[in-house]
Amino acid sequence: MARALALPKCTSCGRPIPPFEKATSFRCPQCGEVIIWRCERCRRQGNPYVCPRCGFRGP
Repeated sequence: MARALALPKCTSCGRPIPPFEKATSFRCPQCGEVIIWRCERCRRQGNPYVCPRCGFRGP
């Protein structure tokens, strides 16, 4: 039986990020413990994100 692929979710909009999309991921600039995922659309629009661990807000 095949396993389903667990897609990362955009930290800004919560949408699953497909493998072909030009997304980015990085550690939270403040706590460094959470991986922040940003989809192509949210990056382009400058939508804010919030770290779920420390509450850091970024552009």
